[in-house]
Amino acid sequence: MNGFLNVIVDILSQPAILVALIALIGLLAQRKSIPDTLKGTTKTFVGFLVISAGAGILAGSLAPFGEMFQQAFHVSGVVPNNEAIVALALNEYGSSTALIMFLGMVFNVVIARITPFKYIFLTGHHTLYLACMLAVIFSVAGFTSFWLILAAGLALGIIMTLSPAIVQPFIRKVTGNNNVALGHFSAVGYAASGIIGKLVKGKNSRSTENINFPKGLGFLRDSTVSIALTMTVIYLVVALVAGPTYIEANLSNGTNYLVFSLIQAGTFAAGVFVILAGVRLVLAEIVPAFKGISQKLVPNAKPALDVPIIYTYAPNAVLIGFFSSFIGGIVSLLIMSLTGTVMILPGVVPHFFTGAAAGVIGNATGGLRGSIVGSFVNGLIISFLPLFLLPVLGDLGFANSTFSDTDFAVSGIFFGTLAHYVGKTGIVIGLIAILAIMFAFNFKRTKTNSANQESLKEAK
Repeated sequence: MNGFLNVIVDILSQPAILVALIALIGLLAQRKSIPDTLKGTTKTFVGFLVISAGAGILAGSLAPFGEMFQQAFHVSGVVPNNEAIVALALNEYGSSTALIMFLGMVFNVVIARITPFKYIFLTGHHTLYLACMLAVIFSVAGFTSFWLILAAGLALGIIMTLSPAIVQPFIRKVTGNNNVALGHFSAVGYAASGIIGKLVKGKNSRSTENINFPKGLGFLRDSTVSIALTMTVIYLVVALVAGPTYIEANLSNGTNYLVFSLIQAGTFAAGVFVILAGVRLVLAEIVPAFKGISQKLVPNAKPALDVPIIYTYAPNAVLIGFFSSFIGGIVSLLIMSLTGTVMILPGVVPHFFTGAAAGVIGNATGGLRGSIVGSFVNGLIISFLPLFLLPVLGDLGFANSTFSDTDFAVSGIFFGTLAHYVGKTGIVIGLIAILAIMFAFNFKRTKTNSANQESLKEAK
C-alpha cells in the first residue's frame, strides 16, 4: 500500500507529468487526431521540463548568493524554506499527505464544477507541500484515519480553488485575456501588489517595459542583457564584501571569487531565459488542450499554472520585482532586529519567484511605480507572515522552520489557531462556513443572471 501511495505522490507532485496528463485528457476529450494528441501532450510535457530546468538553474545560482549575503553582512536567523520543512514532515506523515493530495485535487474539480470559482490548480509540488502542512495540523487537532484525509483533503481543495480566484482579476490585467490563471500559493502577496499598484499609479505611470533608455544604452532593452549585467554588479558587490577567503573555501571550490560571482550572475540570466522559453512552449499547447477538460468536466474552467507563466509579459518587471521584494526583506530584517523578535532572513529564492510575479502584477496595475512599491510590499509580507506562522509550527514540533509563501502562512495560521483553541469542531465549522460563502457567490450570480434575462425580456 505504501509503495502504491509513493507512486501516486511521485506522479502528482511532478508538474510536467501532471500537466501533460491534463493535456492528454483534454485533447482526447476533443477527439483530436493521434498525431495532434501526441504533439500537444509531448510539447506540454517538454515545456514544463524546460521551465523546471530553468527554475533549477535559477535556484542553483541564487543559493551561493544567499550564503555570500549572510557572510557579508553577518546576519543569522530562520530562512523560510518549503522543501526543508516538508522533507521533515513527510517522514511521519507521508501516507496521509499522499491521500490528502489526491483527495484535494478531486475536491478542487468538484468545487470548480459547482461554484463560480472555475480554477483547476495544476502546480503539483505546491499541492504536495500544502497537503503535508495540512496533514500535520489536522493530525495535531485530533483528526485520524478517514476523517483526517476527508477534512484535510476538503481544506486543500478549497484553497486550491480560492487561491487562483484571489489573484485572477490581476492576471487578466497582465495577460489581457481570461484563458489561464496563476496556480501558486502566494496569491495574498500578489493581490496585495496589484492593489498597491492601483493606489500608487500616477497620471503618466509608464510600464516597466517602456523605460526610455538613452540611445547609447538601447541594448539594455534586451531583457537577457539587462538581467545579466544587473546581476553581475549585484553579485560582484556582495562578493567583494564577503571576501575571497570565505567564497573560495566554501562555495567556489577554489575558483577565484570574482570569476565565480561572474559565472553565477550569467547563470542566473540563463535560467530566466530558459524559463521564458519553456513558458512560451507550454502556453501554446496547454490552453487549447485544456478546453477539452472545461467542456466535459468543468465548463469554462481555467488551468492555474505555476508562477513563471506570467514572467514573459513583463521581463523588466521580473528583475525590478525581485530587487524590490528583496529590499523589503532586508527592511523587515532590520525591523525584527530592532524589536528583538526572531529574525526571518530574506530567502533569495522565494524573493525572486514571488517578487518577480508581484513586480509583473504591480506593473500591470500601476506601471513602474506599482512594480517597485507592490513587490516591496510583497517582500514585507513574505517576511512577517512566516514570522507569525513560527509559533504554530513550533507547537507542531517544527520549531525554527517555516514556509515561505503567503498562502501557506495564511492557511497555516488560520487552521493552526483553530486547532489550538477549538480543535476539530472549530475546523469543521470553519470549512463549512467557507463552503457556504462560496455557494453564496453561486446563488448571487444565478440571481443576477436571472434578473438580467428578465430585463432583456422586458426590453423586447
